This record gives sequence, C-alpha cells and structure tokens, in this order.
Amino acid sequence: MKWTAIVLAACLAACAEGNATTARSGKVRVVATTGMVADLAKKVGGDLVEVEALMGPGIDPHLFKADLSDLARLKEADLILYNGLGLEGKMGDTFVMMARQGRQVVAITEDLPRDRLLEPEELEGHYDPHIWFDVALWAATLPTVAAALGRVDPANEEAYTQRANAFAAELRALDDEARKALATVPKQRRVLLTSHDAFRYFGRAYDLEVHGLQGISTVQDAGVKDIQDMAAMISERGIKAVFVETSVNPRAIEAVQQAVRSKGGAVEIGGELFSDAMGDHPPVDTYIGMVRSNVETVVNALK
Repeated sequence: MKWTAIVLAACLAACAEGNATTARSGKVRVVATTGMVADLAKKVGGDLVEVEALMGPGIDPHLFKADLSDLARLKEADLILYNGLGLEGKMGDTFVMMARQGRQVVAITEDLPRDRLLEPEELEGHYDPHIWFDVALWAATLPTVAAALGRVDPANEEAYTQRANAFAAELRALDDEARKALATVPKQRRVLLTSHDAFRYFGRAYDLEVHGLQGISTVQDAGVKDIQDMAAMISERGIKAVFVETSVNPRAIEAVQQAVRSKGGAVEIGGELFSDAMGDHPPVDTYIGMVRSNVETVVNALK
C-alpha cells in the first residue's frame, strides 16, 4: 500500500500542470470507472461533457488495478465517477488519494436508500454492488450524477437535471419492457445460473431464481465442490441452460457442463451475458442495449 501511495503521489505531481483537454474543449472532463457509469455520465452530460471509461469491454472491475496512464487520466478529470459499494475494490486507495488532492470524486451509489440494497450474508455487512441489473435502482442514481456535474459546472446545473429526468423516463420504459419479457418465461423455468453471483438484483427485480458459481466477487476461483454442487442442482431439477459472462473466464461454467454430462445429463450454454462490463459494439455498448441483450438471451434460452 505504501508503494502504491508513493507511485500515485509521483503521478499526481507529474500531472500538476492541470487539465489541458478540458481547457481546449470547454467541456467538463469526466472519467468514469465502468462502462455503465460512463453511460450515465454521457446521458446526463450530453454535449456539455467529455466522458472516458477506465474499464473497457470485458474488463472485470473486481480485479482492475489502475496503472500510471489511468492515474494520469484521473488527475486530468474535472469529475471522477465510480460505482462504489466495493465494486472497484482495488481502487479504493486511489479514490481517497484523488479526493485529498482536490479532485471531485463521487460514488454514484452514495445517495441510494440502504434498504433498497442487498446485503448478502457472505459479504459480512457489505452491500452487493451490482445494482445496474435492477433498472429502476440504476435510475435512482441519476440525481447523484446530475448533482455532481452541477457542482463542477454550476452554469449548466438545470440542463443536467433535465437530461437526468429524460433518461429516467427511458429507464422506466426499459424496466417495464424487461419485466414483461421475462414474465413470458414459465415460473418454474426462471432459474438463472451464471459464472459469478452478479445477478441477484436482476433476480429480485424480475422474479428469477439466481445462482452464481463463484460468488459476488471474482477474486476467488470456483472450487471443485462449487462445480459439483451446481451440476447436481442442474441434474436434479432438469435445468436446461447455464450462462457465461463476457467479463469472466468461461472455463468454470464449461466445467459444470462437463460435470453434468458425467452424470448422464445435458445442459446447454444458453448464451453470453454482459455482467460487469458492456460490449464493444452497438447496441451493447450502451446500458439500454446491454440490458435488452441480456433479457433477450435469458428469455430465448429459458423459454
């Protein structure tokens, strides 16, 4: 930790000349951690902001560690937005250091009512950070994003609020769309088995039974017992599909598939879900496109 602080301090000193990019463009420079957070900033900021995501498609935020170029980008930002709730676990010290250096650093989840968050027993008092899988809960972060932009750019505070309200309406429609689509899957088939336990909010919001092989974080790999337990569940209940994730190595789910075969059964890979990162092409390079893709994949595989 001491070495990280020394490196970060050196980078901050090297970048002390200021934000040249913002000065040239006249726009608010926002650096977000994940693609989902960056998407929120783009929707709320519109043409008043320049937004960059540190973590691109396929990047696991649980394991991400900022390098010197990332630290330089953070230093140049007018506003740093991150998910919070422990999602960006390895970046905690970085956010603290940036705030101490006078940067505007905001967790978009900081104002969410805690009674709307999931607090799994295995996290020992911490919350599940994967809130974007509940579209209505994700929409509830919009006022925080708008307020953060308004503090950095007070002259356009009203514009940010208006854009946040407009996007909230889009998300209400998306939430309704997802709920109706998933309701077409018979109740007994609404069982979602995935690489890691990122979909609990999705299950709560849209009435699915959810099981993850690795747990909420991907820091630890799934063990042999985890694989055998999931294979036994699949065999006993006749579950027809499991799902891989774009930001998680598929080998553990493939091992489950093989374990089911060894028991004389069969289970298909129902498709690839976007979990901790969005895609790299339209439409899955936006939050709305990502959600629609996930819903369509789940419905097609389970229905």
